[in-house]
Amino acid sequence: MPDWIPQNWRDYSLWGWLAPVLSVLLAVAATRLLRPRLVRRLRSLAERTPTPIDEALVYGLEATRPWLVGAMVLGPATAHLPLGAPWSRVVEVITVVGVFVQIGLWAARLIDFWIRRSRQRALKNDPGTATGFAVTSFIARVTLWAIVLLVMLDNLGINVTALVAGLGVGGIAVGFALQNILGDLFSSLSIVMDKPFQIGHFIDVDGYVGTVEYIGLKTTRVRALSGELLIFSNTDLTKARLRNYQVMQERRIVFGFGVTYDTPPEALALIPGLVREIIEAQPQTRFDRAHFKAFGAASLDFEVVYWMLTPDYTTYMNTQHAINLRLLRELNDRGIAFAFPTQTVHLQAVRPVRVRMEPPPSDS
Repeated sequence: MPDWIPQNWRDYSLWGWLAPVLSVLLAVAATRLLRPRLVRRLRSLAERTPTPIDEALVYGLEATRPWLVGAMVLGPATAHLPLGAPWSRVVEVITVVGVFVQIGLWAARLIDFWIRRSRQRALKNDPGTATGFAVTSFIARVTLWAIVLLVMLDNLGINVTALVAGLGVGGIAVGFALQNILGDLFSSLSIVMDKPFQIGHFIDVDGYVGTVEYIGLKTTRVRALSGELLIFSNTDLTKARLRNYQVMQERRIVFGFGVTYDTPPEALALIPGLVREIIEAQPQTRFDRAHFKAFGAASLDFEVVYWMLTPDYTTYMNTQHAINLRLLRELNDRGIAFAFPTQTVHLQAVRPVRVRMEPPPSDS
């Protein structure tokens, strides 16, 4: 062997060096070949049982990585070799990292299985919970890998307490840098927990109206009536004045009209009852009131209030269309004219003033 190889390495048998290498390669090859077959076999058995535990175990088994299994085998396979301090430390780091990363992948897979299963059950009753599970999944994964990282570093002999203290100071700086992103994240969580709106709801955000299509960790997407996609940051939504029309049970309608000043008082007194009759003839309506409201600048103004017993906007417009047509017809039949803006100009004759002009006196 070359002179740069330590003497204790050269004194060890060749088979002693080949055995760990073959063990690692065998572990990687066996995992790559047997994992798909084992997963298919266990899945067929799990489908026959009512409990979800075996399904979760099979789902987690799919996250097994051959190269991580090889890293896990490396430590025990080389335990008998006279590697010395530097190389023993390298093998220890590779083995510990392989073990904890693989455990993290298994745990993340189990979390994903639980969230996916819970989401499928919840969506049957409440479609708006989809975002809640997305936020829960994100927080659970971040927490999981933070724990895995800290435990792994602790097993490698690193002072985790000092590291956490340092991260706390650095986290303040990172928090200031990412305050907008973190603000949107917590706003998303607030939307999920408080549920001011959900996917499929028709909302009005400061004059922008549309149907909610997606609620994400940072933004919410709303499909406008004209077809374009409106994108709001979650922070803006939690601060905005928002109207949710989806939860409306009834729709209150207020409209007005005016008739001309030459309408006799007897005809004016008939109008509220006539309006009530017209509204009550329409389906899904409840009459509230109709009053001679005010003397306008060019009309005698009436105000009408009624309720639509359905929140559907198209139904409301069809009903209002029918009310307007019949109101126009009934008032025309009674000789009552609708007023429109007019202006009367009064001209007053003024007696002309005669002005006598005399030449100025001369200086002479």
